[in-house]
Formats: sequence, structure tokens, C-alpha cells
Amino acid sequence: MQEVVLSPTEVIEDMGIDNLKIVQDTALYRFTSDSVLLSRFASVKKSDKIADFCAGSGIVAFHTHALHHQEKPNLTYTLFEMQSPLCTLAQKTVALNGFTNFTVENCRLQEIPKDYCERFSLVLCNPPYERAGTGFDNAEYEKAICRKELTLTLEEIAAAAAKCLQYGGRLCMVHRADRLAEICYVLKGHGIEVKRLQFVAGREGAKPYLLLVEGVKGGKPATEILPTIINQR
Repeated sequence: MQEVVLSPTEVIEDMGIDNLKIVQDTALYRFTSDSVLLSRFASVKKSDKIADFCAGSGIVAFHTHALHHQEKPNLTYTLFEMQSPLCTLAQKTVALNGFTNFTVENCRLQEIPKDYCERFSLVLCNPPYERAGTGFDNAEYEKAICRKELTLTLEEIAAAAAKCLQYGGRLCMVHRADRLAEICYVLKGHGIEVKRLQFVAGREGAKPYLLLVEGVKGGKPATEILPTIINQR
């Protein structure tokens, strides 16, 4: 573990597993329970090469690592994030924990370098899943693009996943439950077949507000529907 220099608004938080830490900035977008639900939903294999799309400060990849590093020590992670301040936070977390299996790429998903074509066996993605529109202050733009499709669409996420996944590779994503039909349609259009689905509701009997989806590049049609998760926020 290395010492890192924090800005006045940065804090070190415990991930709650094996004393691993994550660096967050209280002035920027901070992760929610969606990210933790996604990392727990993902089916991780011992030899996976993992990409984290829309990585933010890296919580999905870091929490996935925390969950699996004891049994699967050879996992590697590449984080893709377009906002450089969030990339800096991820790099500080890497240094703080002494991780040697993480790479952080500051780029848009639409511009992922060709070197990453068909590189990964698993892509994790907690994207902006509110449709673009009004309703945010210009001063909060950096937070808004983490929530709304202002700079990245579902179609572009699917295209990037199809580009970066190996044949048979998986895309695990969290998204709005009411966009299920669109998600299945768009992923299929890029050769990714939805194989697992799990809805998330705020209480027993309530309408789901989120879904967790796993698609397989080149997979055959057939979808397993898992029991609904109750996530009391």
C-alpha cells in the first residue's frame, strides 16, 4: 500500500472487504448501490480479462476484485472513463492498495484504441441510463453525464462491447428496468444475446426499477430469469 496525496475534497473509504480502500471525491459523482449490485451479479471466471466501461472512480472493478481476488488471483482489469478527474481517483485507489493488475484508460468508449479489439472476456458496465434531456444545472454537468445519455448512448455501449469482447465473452450491465425491450433489441443488433436477467425492486411486491443483464457475444437465444432482488434504499 502506497501513500497518496488527497485534495481537500477527496476521502478514503473502506470497501468493506479485506481492508481494501477506495478514493472518492465528495465534489464529484459518487457511486451508488447499483455498482455493488452489478459486481455481485457478474459471473467471473478465473482467467477473465475484465473491462469496466463508464468506470467512474472504478468502484465496479474494484469491488469485483475485492470479491474474487482470493480465489481468482489472475484476474486483470482495464478501466475506461472519459472524465480525467475520475480517472485520477481510480489511479489513486490503484496506488493506495498496491494493485498491479489494473490499467486506467482516459478515453471515450466511442474511441477505444484498436489494441483493445476482442481483448476482453468480460465487460462490466454501469452506464448513464437516464435519457438525455433537461433538468440539471450547468454547474453539475460532470455529474449529469454520469446519469444521463448526454455523451454516450446505449447503442454506442453495445457497439463498444461487441468491439472489445472475444467471441463467447460476456457483457454484464445494470440499467433501467423499463428499458428492457430496448436493451435486448440493441444488444442483439450487435451480436450480443441476453442470457441472464435479474430485476431489482425497492421492496417486496413493488415494481422493479432496475435490471441486471448478462449478454453473450455470439450466444444462442435463451434467457434465464433470476429471482428479483429487494434493495431497500
